[in-house]
Amino acid sequence: MDLRDLAFPVFDSHFHIIDRRFPLVENQGFLPDDFTCRDYLERCSGMNLAGGAIVSGSFQALDQSYLEDALATLGPRFVGVTQLPASVSDEEVLRLNRLGVRALRFNIKRGGSENVAHLEAMARRVHELAGWHVELYVDSRELPPLKSTLLRLPAVSIDHLGLSREGLPILLALAERGVRVKATGFGRVDFDVPAALRDFCSANPDALMFGTDLPSTRAPRPYRDDDLRLVVETLSPELSQKVLCQNALNFYRPMAV
Repeated sequence: MDLRDLAFPVFDSHFHIIDRRFPLVENQGFLPDDFTCRDYLERCSGMNLAGGAIVSGSFQALDQSYLEDALATLGPRFVGVTQLPASVSDEEVLRLNRLGVRALRFNIKRGGSENVAHLEAMARRVHELAGWHVELYVDSRELPPLKSTLLRLPAVSIDHLGLSREGLPILLALAERGVRVKATGFGRVDFDVPAALRDFCSANPDALMFGTDLPSTRAPRPYRDDDLRLVVETLSPELSQKVLCQNALNFYRPMAV
C-alpha cells in the first residue's frame, strides 16, 4: 500500500527533532545523531501529514531553544511536548503555549525531565493555565503505584503502548478510563502489536494516537512505514482514521490543520 493512497491524512503524535545548533545533554552515555526538521520532512515525504507533535527527549533535558526553532520551522500544524522544572513561571508556560507547546513530558524511563513526585501538581497547574496534558514515557510495569494519580489528572497520555506485555492489563484499564496511549515505537515492545491495537480500540476508540517515533533513538528496531500500514491493515477504516489522525488532533489542538 502506497501511503499516499490513504483516504485521510496522518497526524504524527510522536517524533523528535535533534539539531546540534542547540544544547544536547548526554543521557546514560548516549548522544543521538542529528535529525533536523529537514530530515524529518524528507523522511515523511511519502505520507500526507496533517501535522505532528515534536517531543522533547531525555537528551534535550529542559532546553526550549531547539523546540522553539522547530515549531517556527515546521509551522502551526505542529505542536510541542516539552520538559519543564517545577519552578517554571506561569508566564513561561503561557509563552510556550503561544508558540505551540501543548503538553508536558515526564520521562520516567530515561530521565532528563522533572521528577515524577511533581507530576500531579504540575499536571493540574499546566492544564489550568494553558489546557495542556501530561505525557509519560514509562514502562507499564511501573504504572500500578501511579494509577490512582493518573486517574485524578485532567488529561494524560502514555508513550509507546507502554512497552511491556506484563503491564498491558493496567494500561488497558487506564485507557478505558480516558488515558490516551501512543501507538508508537512498535520496535520497542515485547508483545503482538496488532492484538494490542485491537484491544485498546475496544477499550476506548478515542485512546490510541499513532506516531512514527522518528528517528527512533535507542529503539531495538526503528520505525518503518510498514508500522503505519500495520495500523490500516489491522483496524477498520473508521478506527484507522481515528488512530492515525483524529484522536491526536482532538487531543493536541494544533493552531491550524
